[in-house]
Amino acid sequence: MRSPRPWPLLLLLCLASAFSAPASADVLIHAISYHGDDAQPPLQPGNFRNPIVPGFYPDPSLVRVGDDFYLVNSTFGYFPGLPIHHSRDLVNWTQIGNAIDRPGQINYGKDELTRGLFAASISHHGETFYIVNTCFYCDGGNFLVHAKDPAGPWSDPVWLQVRGIDPSLVFDEDGSTWVVHNDVPDGELRYDGHRAIWLQQIDLASGKAIGARRLLVDGGADPASRPEHIEGPHIFKHDGWYYLTAAEGGTGEQHAQMIWRSRQLAGPYQPGPANPVLTQRDLDPNRPQPVTSAGHAQFVQLADGSWWTVFLATRPYRGNQYNLGRETFLLPVQWHDGWPQVLPRGARLPTQLPRPIVADMPLPPRDSAAFSWTQDFTATTLPPQWLTLHPPQSAWFSTGAKGLQLQAGDTALGTLESGGQAHYLAHRLQHHAATLELQLDAASVANNELAGLVLLQNERYHYVLGVQARGGKRALALYLRAGDQDPATGRLLAAVPLAADTNTVGLRLVLDGPKAQAWFAPRPDQWQRIGGDLDASLLSADTAGGFIGNTFGAYALKLPD
Repeated sequence: MRSPRPWPLLLLLCLASAFSAPASADVLIHAISYHGDDAQPPLQPGNFRNPIVPGFYPDPSLVRVGDDFYLVNSTFGYFPGLPIHHSRDLVNWTQIGNAIDRPGQINYGKDELTRGLFAASISHHGETFYIVNTCFYCDGGNFLVHAKDPAGPWSDPVWLQVRGIDPSLVFDEDGSTWVVHNDVPDGELRYDGHRAIWLQQIDLASGKAIGARRLLVDGGADPASRPEHIEGPHIFKHDGWYYLTAAEGGTGEQHAQMIWRSRQLAGPYQPGPANPVLTQRDLDPNRPQPVTSAGHAQFVQLADGSWWTVFLATRPYRGNQYNLGRETFLLPVQWHDGWPQVLPRGARLPTQLPRPIVADMPLPPRDSAAFSWTQDFTATTLPPQWLTLHPPQSAWFSTGAKGLQLQAGDTALGTLESGGQAHYLAHRLQHHAATLELQLDAASVANNELAGLVLLQNERYHYVLGVQARGGKRALALYLRAGDQDPATGRLLAAVPLAADTNTVGLRLVLDGPKAQAWFAPRPDQWQRIGGDLDASLLSADTAGGFIGNTFGAYALKLPD
């Protein structure tokens, strides 16, 4: 069992003590607390609940090494990137590190949050773990990193001579190494979203291409239907067949997982007779508690011979609105006449079902429907779940006996395109119904500063609830940014003066699907509403655009004079 790996000492050294206490006066955060409860039916004995990793953990990739399982997800513009989770039973997962955890490891910052680190794929060969990934809008494109220990440290990138996105490694029995990936087909596109799956041999050490790439699938499982955006391919071998699995239809409500097979790695590949093997696109959109957008799957065989798959899906609360992003789900795989199937066409994705049978079964299974935690920041290192927007290039926060000390930054959340970095320390939102709470030392907020609690979808859509100092006076302020028409700091929704002797202020956001409320406590347990009823659906991907999930956390900003 691997131990969670905090942000490493090497990171501190390479930033010249970037996370030691900054020299100037800091905002002091005593703690951040979280309680989420989506009010699901009780978990039945012997069952597990989907999603297995709730919240913004999209594009899952899985590998089994003996009795251990390792999972990686994409992170786009957040840092550290590519979280690594460990499990012994496919149900209880613990984050043990991040594959991209050094600011100098890869340069993907200073662009919008939906760029950066796309879908990653993890594999194990010999004594080494490998992750291949696309850095979208980076100079290098596709790269691999490797490590002996999945908790890290991971290597610097080896850039691949492979175009497109969504690379996945294939180690063939003859010792050769290949990358299966998405790219545009040769020649003119037949329609918008026309893509192909390619296979390219590489030199594993240098990343250089060997020979010409090979076309495996042009368009999708049924080219006549003009399928869009085939992507996320993986190849595995079973009973003498090479199986190629990939998603098509985009990662929204038309998402679907397809399967092909061939006797030769390079094809030709025959589509399965029951494609798609996983989708929710055929179901009534008005069904209660829908799970949608299922796809981007990777299969794994357990020691007992059974097969399972991890994949992404979403849980909308209204229409196609959700704030949690794309989450990681788990289902068993059945085989029929040499072909795998996850769900029959038209079947609803179960959110509760019997757990896998493994050698070591910790009890009870962790229930993703409800949990709570508090982070007091008194340790000198951060747990690996905490994030910043892009890799930090200077010192602006520290943790220790006092708590979280946060230096007010010059860059507002709404001006990330300027090339600066907002001073925002974030955690993923993991429930539709959640209470987010931050304890702030009001006296530590200096004149012309704003500091407090953020709920964020992206640069253009977020709420800020904080203490604001102007002219030597402090007030509790609530801001909303909802589109480019709003100022970089957001639109002021409400403000309440604070008494001069106010010390610790409690800040609270209460979420219930599309509904939200803001609260503050100028004295312990004296909670007051501010701002009336708020619209959390403004922070859904359906409204705000992109394809990431909400995060929340601590923020400090120098206000313009």
